[in-house]
Amino acid sequence: MNNSDAIYDFYKKKNINIPTHYQWGTGYFDVIKINDLQRREELISSLSFTRKNLYKIKLIKGKCRCHYAAKTIEINQYALMFINPTIPFLLEESNNEPIEEFFCLFNEEFFSNYGNIKEYPVFQNTQENIFDLSEIQYLEFENTLIKIQAELSSNYNFKFDAVRNLTYDLIHTIMKMNKVPAKSTVRKDADNRITLLFEELLAMQFPLHSATDYIKFRKPRDFAAQLSISINHLNKAVKRTRNKTSSEIITERILQEAQILLKLTDWSISEIAYLLGYETPSRFTFTFRKKIGIPPLLYRKYQVQYNNNP
Repeated sequence: MNNSDAIYDFYKKKNINIPTHYQWGTGYFDVIKINDLQRREELISSLSFTRKNLYKIKLIKGKCRCHYAAKTIEINQYALMFINPTIPFLLEESNNEPIEEFFCLFNEEFFSNYGNIKEYPVFQNTQENIFDLSEIQYLEFENTLIKIQAELSSNYNFKFDAVRNLTYDLIHTIMKMNKVPAKSTVRKDADNRITLLFEELLAMQFPLHSATDYIKFRKPRDFAAQLSISINHLNKAVKRTRNKTSSEIITERILQEAQILLKLTDWSISEIAYLLGYETPSRFTFTFRKKIGIPPLLYRKYQVQYNNNP
């Protein structure tokens, strides 16, 4: 499925009119508001949407749970969240109460030559991407999204630049409000380029959408082969850039996905193990217990109990 088909599929599933103010395959930006009170099906899921390379800045009004990466956050009334397309994200209503979503979604190409939006901490750090808001703060950010929506519908010749400015203003406002630390500048050397390519190859394998999906690159040598470099070259570059080995980074991301699958699917431990590239379920269980602290089945049991007793 190409990007145009993916975006069309998203709109079709959400029963939203497809916007006409952009061309397929180029820079993409839209603002959507969903306030339908009809009960959504179990989970508002974007797991099937995350591979469409679309970022989201989402305003939430109402009580719900946000499952982002391997963590779950309770949203009591108002929140602003930033969603990176490479990280699993789901939104779940609490106590069958309807929620209101007001969000913009865009691809990286829309900001091409207009700053590097994906490098901002709110899209990089899973600890700095979901922010509780007061009612006044919510209304302020809602007003910004309304302004963006108005610009998109205008005939102003430079409306897309205005949209970019408003989007960056929103990001800077929330970062200043919460004193989000700026990401340290990394030298654009060979080590950094290799590490970024390695991390992108790793991220592209997730999330797993079905029990027939599986990861193709599991070991450092798999990534080194794809990058046409030696394993030693890869390991040294990653270690110097991230202060972790490539194996550690791979294992962390795979176990993050394992926690998501244990929490949100009914797939067996054996299925999850094989889909994540483990040779045997016992090896998966050993690694999971060593890194997470409890075995997979017990982790799933605790998650089910938590979801049934909010």
